[in-house]
Amino acid sequence: MADGATGRGAATLAAMERFRAVYGRVLEWVVGALMVLLFIEVTVGVLFRMTGHSLIWYDEVASVMLAWLTFYGSALASVRRAHIGCPELVERAPWPLRRAVSIVAELLVIAFFVVLGVTGVWIMPILAGDTLVSVPVPMNLVQSVIPVSALLIIAAEVTYLVDLIVAVQPPAAGGDGIALADGLH
Repeated sequence: MADGATGRGAATLAAMERFRAVYGRVLEWVVGALMVLLFIEVTVGVLFRMTGHSLIWYDEVASVMLAWLTFYGSALASVRRAHIGCPELVERAPWPLRRAVSIVAELLVIAFFVVLGVTGVWIMPILAGDTLVSVPVPMNLVQSVIPVSALLIIAAEVTYLVDLIVAVQPPAAGGDGIALADGLH
C-alpha cells in the first residue's frame, strides 16, 4: 500500500490494491487460457498440414486468437503496469508536478480507451451478418474484443487514477506504492 495517504485514503488505496490483485488474477487466467488454446489450435493445424490434409480454417482462427490474446494481454499489462513508459523524466520532478502529470496522463489514457471502446461498440451492428471466411463465426463476436478490452483497460487505469488522487505525498522509495510515471503509457 502506498504511504502517501492516511485514514480513509489508506483504506481506499488498500481496496484498490485488493481489487487489482483479484482482477489481475482473472485476466491472467483469461490470457493463459487463450495462450493454451492458441497453442493447441496451431499445433493441430501444423500436424494436419504435415500429413497433407490442411485445415482450411486454422490460419484464420489462429489470427483471431492472436488478436484476442494481444487485446486481453494489454488489459493484463495495464493492471500490472507493464506497458512501456518513460519514468525517468517524470520521477525527477517534485511530487506535486509528478502527481499532476501522472493524473493528466491517466486521464488521456482513459479518454483514448473510451473513444476506442465507443468506436468498437459503434461498429458492432455494422458487422452483424458478416462471418469469418472459413468458419461461420460472426464478425461482431470476433471484433467484440475491442470494446471489451477497452473497458477492461479503463477499469485498470481508473484504479491507478484513484491512487493518484488519494495520495497526498509520494510513496516510499522502493516500497509497494503506486506506480506513477511507470503508468505513463
